[in-house]
Amino acid sequence: MTDKEEDTFCKKMRKATREIHAISDALVNAKLAFVGFLDDSVWADGLLVFYEIFRYLEGAMIRLKNTKIGLLRLTELQRTEAFEQDLEYYLGKGWMKNYSPRDSVIKYLMRLREIEDTEPALLMAYIYHLYMGLLSGGIILRRKRQLMQKISLFKEITSSGNNITDFGNHSIFELKHDLRETMNKIAETLDEDTKNKLIEESKIVYALNNEIIRSNISKFLYTGHSRPMLRNMFSRENILVKSRLQYRIYPLV
Repeated sequence: MTDKEEDTFCKKMRKATREIHAISDALVNAKLAFVGFLDDSVWADGLLVFYEIFRYLEGAMIRLKNTKIGLLRLTELQRTEAFEQDLEYYLGKGWMKNYSPRDSVIKYLMRLREIEDTEPALLMAYIYHLYMGLLSGGIILRRKRQLMQKISLFKEITSSGNNITDFGNHSIFELKHDLRETMNKIAETLDEDTKNKLIEESKIVYALNNEIIRSNISKFLYTGHSRPMLRNMFSRENILVKSRLQYRIYPLV
């Protein structure tokens, strides 16, 4: 591997976010290992909390299509319609009528709007990390869920409700490569200050992701089905310990 390959901008972002990314992995892995793979309501709620984020980013890429951000708008990656199809499958056709984003999602959207108004280039951190996460961990989570359905005696095997991770005939490897290469090429045109800000914003991406994942977990843990053992398992202290011990069944990126 050459020095140039080692020093790509995407590699720098990945290195800078390694620790907080590990917390994201631990949160998702722990939640789904115990409650999510066979529970459609938990799976659907996970889709719901990220739906607004992807929808906003895809709208921003259109609004900013004449800037560097427009270069990241790969048509085959657009997911808003896929989210809506999956949510309709799990929640029914009228799911939007009584839907309103939860507080953690509103906070996330406020951050995105603030950035778009003041320093839109920083939206590239969100676009890159969220789509790479979907192409990596999202695909693996789907396969794991399908495997759990196959071995479960009480769950019907179905391929429905997986539009969000269905990229048709497009190679996942090539999609990730294209996104990574596009981000690296854009970075070559940016000044050092902007690149440093993007790296710092990348940490905020994962912090906000973790907040909405926690809100998804809390919805399950604090219902009548909750158990003190599970609540303790998802405490911040335990998640931090798991992340530092590299508790990863399958990484998100």
